[in-house]
Amino acid sequence: MPKTVQKTNAGRFFEDYSIGQVIHHAVPRTVGTGERAMYHALYPARHALYSSDAFAQSCGLSESPLDDLVAFHVVFGKTVPDVSLNARANLGYAEGKWLKPIWSGDTLRARSEVIGLKQNSNGQTGVVWVRSRGLNQRDETVLEYVRWVMVKKRDPASDAPETVVPDLANVLDPADLVVPEGLDFTRYDNTLAGEPHRLGDYSVGETIDHVDGVTIEEAEHMMATRLWQNTSKTHFDGTMREDGSRLIYGGHVISMARTLSFNGLANAQMIVGLNAGSHANPCFSGDTVRAWSEVLDTAATTAPGVGAIRLRLVATKGGAPFTLKDDSGKYLPHVLLDLDYWALMPV
Repeated sequence: MPKTVQKTNAGRFFEDYSIGQVIHHAVPRTVGTGERAMYHALYPARHALYSSDAFAQSCGLSESPLDDLVAFHVVFGKTVPDVSLNARANLGYAEGKWLKPIWSGDTLRARSEVIGLKQNSNGQTGVVWVRSRGLNQRDETVLEYVRWVMVKKRDPASDAPETVVPDLANVLDPADLVVPEGLDFTRYDNTLAGEPHRLGDYSVGETIDHVDGVTIEEAEHMMATRLWQNTSKTHFDGTMREDGSRLIYGGHVISMARTLSFNGLANAQMIVGLNAGSHANPCFSGDTVRAWSEVLDTAATTAPGVGAIRLRLVATKGGAPFTLKDDSGKYLPHVLLDLDYWALMPV
């Protein structure tokens, strides 16, 4: 009998990671205006800079780039088969930076470096920290971020690795935010953008109820997750959960909440930094996602007319707005997402 060689990919387990390990992810993906059209079909996305070449050109850019979260989803999707195929949970994000806009015709690929490992006390799982980078066809890093996931062990009896927990910044320094070359908001048109509220109209501690809601549909979630080539079994295979339900990709919730935030933050045009993020509770088909924001900080940039605003974006599936955690510090059951990010806004 000929020898059978395993050719399929079962994904990495906790024992397969080591500190300093670099993983080059398949498959490169060329993105174009089709991604923009599909993104705007899946989410109520209407920030002017990503909707209109003419508006982008009036702000100093050569054309309208693809939405910043398109870059995030494409890069994230590349990492799933190697980082989170056997994950029990995607736990958090930190130190995210958008370094260059994504233009139609760019080809994106990804690589990750393992920067932390910690076995859980149950011996069944462990936490893996990776720093992932998205690169374009010129080998320029366009996006980088740290995320950590809880991954199953192949053999619970195997030895635990030495614990290494990376020291991550709680907040990106505004001086480290990268403003796209040429961006200039001195001729910014409030009317075309959709709202009059500029950076000076927001105050630290202010909260904004974004009012609108969108009910998550199974078909749209499946289409989005396939579009980003995310292969996580929990999003596709109903047999992975005892209740037979498919878990909504957390990035789908991020994009939905970000686009809902247009109502009240229409001029927060570009995401340039991700300070922290947690998927607080699972989201399922039929849940109606709503969002609210809190202004955490503001900062100047060196670009003409361009300021930065730090926002907490919270997605919920009901519950009163502006409620987040209980007295013990645990997220309330209706909270889906808690995201801390920097965006660029006209001053």
